[in-house]
Amino acid sequence: MSDLQGISLAVVGGDKRDQILIQRLIELGAKINVIGLPVDDCEQISIKNHLSHALTNAAALLLPMPGIDPQGKVYAPLYDKKLYLNDEELQTLPTGAPIFVGVARPKLRQMAEKRGAPIIEVAEMDEFAILNSVPSAEGAIQMAMEGLPITIHGSHSVIIGFGRLAVTLTRMLMGLGSKVTVVARDPVARARVWEMGAQPLPLERLTEALAQGDFIYNTVPFMVLDQEKIEAMNPEGMIIDLATAPGGTDFEAARQKGVKAELAPGLPGKVAAKTAGMLVARVYPGLIRKHLLGTDR
Repeated sequence: MSDLQGISLAVVGGDKRDQILIQRLIELGAKINVIGLPVDDCEQISIKNHLSHALTNAAALLLPMPGIDPQGKVYAPLYDKKLYLNDEELQTLPTGAPIFVGVARPKLRQMAEKRGAPIIEVAEMDEFAILNSVPSAEGAIQMAMEGLPITIHGSHSVIIGFGRLAVTLTRMLMGLGSKVTVVARDPVARARVWEMGAQPLPLERLTEALAQGDFIYNTVPFMVLDQEKIEAMNPEGMIIDLATAPGGTDFEAARQKGVKAELAPGLPGKVAAKTAGMLVARVYPGLIRKHLLGTDR
């Protein structure tokens, strides 16, 4: 099957996940311009030394899942140089070429709007988010096991929010024997929590849950664990913040109280890079077909 035959794509930055994605795109016939990521050179791969050279004539730009930071720095942990995407370089991307990225932060959105480039934000798509919740949840549990000298079994876990990741995490923690409380604003979500056998609480009762929690998993991307909430915590507990950076935790307040708190971005690529890469490679070809060829077959 070579339904991407001859299509030129620019892959900028990334990690092991993106290396696996490139291999899949090559199998489908695409030609790849690469910068900021170690790959083996071959007939279908062209390694570039300048970002503008990678973008020229590309039908689409593929950025890594974390995208770029507020200064425009591209996530490229395997590259030995700092790589920045700016307005001038993005102007070399052909008009109308889409930008695929996991999370599109304001800096990228502003630049894309100036260029007239549509953004395809993959992390928020149901298909990918549900698949990706598995390595994310396993990574969170790994952090918990390494973070405190207690077992998951018999511990009290508090999950804030009940989106796609939280559902998977709830199921896994219950399977390991943890007593799980889920704090969620939506009464429909709380009904599902009850159906699963966990304890549902409204957001107004978060303080009550924190006082009993050993492991606090936040999935809400705004400040929920402020100084007041942290003061109410079990002092021997641990916060694992799974929300998009900068998270929903006052980390300075946690430090002052002596509560262990960690922001955990990009867990799939860190704890299960091969599986995470296979998930990216599973989803992206269909999205590329849809947005470049008008079909998602």
